[in-house]
Amino acid sequence: MERTNDSVVTEFVLVGLSDHPKIQTVFFALILWLYLIILLANGVLISVIIYDTHLHTPMYFFLCNLSLLDICYTSSSVPLLLGSFLTVRKRVSFSGCMAQMFLSFATGVTESVLLGMMALDRYVAICYPLRYPAIMSKGAYVPMAAACWVSGLVDSAVQTSLAMLLPFCANNIVNHFVCEILAILKLACADISVNVISMAGSNLIVLVIPLLVISISYIFIIATVLRIPSTEGKRKAFSTCSAHLTVVILFYGTTSFMYAKPKSKSSVGADNQDIVEALISLFYGVMTPMLNPLIYSLRNKDVKAAVKNMLGRKTFSDGL
Repeated sequence: MERTNDSVVTEFVLVGLSDHPKIQTVFFALILWLYLIILLANGVLISVIIYDTHLHTPMYFFLCNLSLLDICYTSSSVPLLLGSFLTVRKRVSFSGCMAQMFLSFATGVTESVLLGMMALDRYVAICYPLRYPAIMSKGAYVPMAAACWVSGLVDSAVQTSLAMLLPFCANNIVNHFVCEILAILKLACADISVNVISMAGSNLIVLVIPLLVISISYIFIIATVLRIPSTEGKRKAFSTCSAHLTVVILFYGTTSFMYAKPKSKSSVGADNQDIVEALISLFYGVMTPMLNPLIYSLRNKDVKAAVKNMLGRKTFSDGL
């Protein structure tokens, strides 16, 4: 255990993989490469959606927000993560740690709610195709996206504020790569039952409810698609939802492991268990944002056509 000079913690030490220096080098190169892909892939997807007027629809507007979220999420944590790989133990100030935790939590919550909104959009598009333009008008889908961002910022502000009110004394070793909220709560030298209850309520609102919305929406979607007489019509209807379903599985598969059951301070396990949880968090924090734009672009003819069109016009203009 590393103790600070004061009785109150003013900084945290991120352990990460400091006990495995050889693995650190490999992970540094891998994460840096993946981060560059995240910036490039999501940046291209945002540019294409903004550039091509044919993609100015509710579905692609939500997708543009999803890509922006992935960039914001990784940019709030990956630089700190890479820094921890370059040093034996990365020291982070208390305020810096809380700021990074706030941004990561806010973008994660926003993405969860956004996936629920995207499911509603697909439900209206498939179950009420004739009324879709009227229901999902700009006056509807823009406030829906704004509500996702507001919910993420508000929820993160509440959880981060509660964490900042806790006393942290003596132990400032974080068995994680970044300032992840559950890893920080484990270090508090006080009762964290209020934080646990708050996190449980937060999970119910921002994880369980969107997941229920997604599940119910797809029950109606599947029932509607099965009533379509032609096989080609069924295939086209399902293809518009396959990318969203894949992203939902990736997102909820990893976040449910980390946040579905908040752990109290008394449930701290062995260091190896903490590292395993950190590695799963790493997968969620880096792999998912990298896969999201690839899933949507590789499985979407409109996006691929828009990319070719944008690159073709750019090449033509450069030639002139």
